[in-house]
Amino acid sequence: MDIQDFDTWAALAKSDPDAFEQRRREAIEGFIASVPEEYQQRLRGVQFRVDMERARASNPLSATVRISNMMWSAFGELREALNQAANGEAAARQPAELRQAQVIPFAARPRG
Repeated sequence: MDIQDFDTWAALAKSDPDAFEQRRREAIEGFIASVPEEYQQRLRGVQFRVDMERARASNPLSATVRISNMMWSAFGELREALNQAANGEAAARQPAELRQAQVIPFAARPRG
């Protein structure tokens, strides 16, 4: 069954949930097996977390929200890592004298 054939997958899920689940697992494992070996363990870990969120959810919508939150959290971590890398590279390109600064204290202004 073609993984992109939504209607066929939806019909299978409705008519035979056990067969759907088996084929879903096979499709996921097939994909993981198709990527380079150095990424497979990480992908299996991510899939384990997804499966656990699905199991903990009280209904499919809750599972979707949980998995979406996982995705956005991972996206935020990636964005932060990329920002740090970009800032680190920019700082490394500056001359040493520009990377150092003298902090000048300011006197507090009277409120009034």
